[in-house]
Amino acid sequence: MTDTIDATADRALKAKHRAMWALGDYPSVARDLIPELGRVLVAATGVGPGDRVLDVAAGSGNAAVPAALTGAEVVASDLTPELFPAGRAFAAREGAEVTWEEGDAEALPYPDASFDVVLSCVGVMFAPHHRQAADELVRVCRPGGRIGLVSWTPEGFVGEMFRTMKPYAPPPPPGAQPPPLWGDERHVRDLLGDRVTDVVARRQTVTVGGYPSPEAWRDSWKTVYGPTIATYRNVGDDPERVAALDHDLAALAARYDRGTDGIVLDWEYLLLTARRA
Repeated sequence: MTDTIDATADRALKAKHRAMWALGDYPSVARDLIPELGRVLVAATGVGPGDRVLDVAAGSGNAAVPAALTGAEVVASDLTPELFPAGRAFAAREGAEVTWEEGDAEALPYPDASFDVVLSCVGVMFAPHHRQAADELVRVCRPGGRIGLVSWTPEGFVGEMFRTMKPYAPPPPPGAQPPPLWGDERHVRDLLGDRVTDVVARRQTVTVGGYPSPEAWRDSWKTVYGPTIATYRNVGDDPERVAALDHDLAALAARYDRGTDGIVLDWEYLLLTARRA
């Protein structure tokens, strides 16, 4: 059952989320660090010609553009339309046709059963109210259609990064759940329930490199990734806490590093696909 959410508080929360994801340069993260994730998700859900596809919390089109290149009709929806110019440029470079529309993952502006495939690539996991977001994924997917999700796991690098930042970040609003829970198969199965069948879930990794040191990764991440920028801003007037956060993030990257010439990090994610019952 969907919990009741105070409308005024929710609007304020969504405004903060939109502003956070507009910080930095998330399109460069999607383009340079994790471009393969969208392609993996599109392949796993069998997107093809004739499919009507919705990419929820699409960002700059990591999954939407590969989906469109299969010949599908694709809508990319996101709470933060500031990301769309980069997405349109990405689609143009690839020769893909994508429709870009502002939308809240917890209140999608589409009729019931209006898409053959509903995707989200490390996107819907950041909607604060998991049950509402899951309800919307199912609602807009037609019976027999496919749902496909890529989400960072709680135990992987990105899940650890959010745990590392938590003591320095503003407290979460009431009712908000941690994003990496979407990387826990049991949690997602519970959210989707008996409204889906044929659930397939597996943990995989994407390899991230290109930084000479853990400190270089940290210094880049604190300029390009919205949640990290917001966390640094929260402690910005306390030099000791800034230094502590600097230390903790670099230590995290050093712990995961398996490279010999520059750092190499494996970021674990859950790839889950299902069919609408």
